[in-house]
Amino acid sequence: QVQLVESGGGLVQAGDSLRLSCVASGLTFDRSTMGWFRQAPGREREFVAAISSSGFLTYYADSVKGRFTISRDNAKNTGSLQMNTLRPEDTAVYYCASTTGWTGISHPNRYDYWGQGTQVTVSS
Repeated sequence: QVQLVESGGGLVQAGDSLRLSCVASGLTFDRSTMGWFRQAPGREREFVAAISSSGFLTYYADSVKGRFTISRDNAKNTGSLQMNTLRPEDTAVYYCASTTGWTGISHPNRYDYWGQGTQVTVSS
């Protein structure tokens, strides 16, 4: 059974930082592309960032480029999302997800497995 478990969310002020983690089990982690998405109330799920199975390739949404950094530790079956200079518009539930390959990795439908999400709230 595949499980993705996110942690690290919380309530912070604008300009602060947070680091989200995603621990995976039940899958071949070092062959999986990992993605982070977010969903704010009343809005569709939005792509944030993705990292290839080796960690060599990364891809970011324009809205987070230069502020967020995605990484992974295959030895620990863990993916991370470092979020700096947070803004109120970053407020959302953040989800990690896994798939294989690299084509279309900004589309939610591309992903096979999802975590339960972790809330990030940024106050102004």
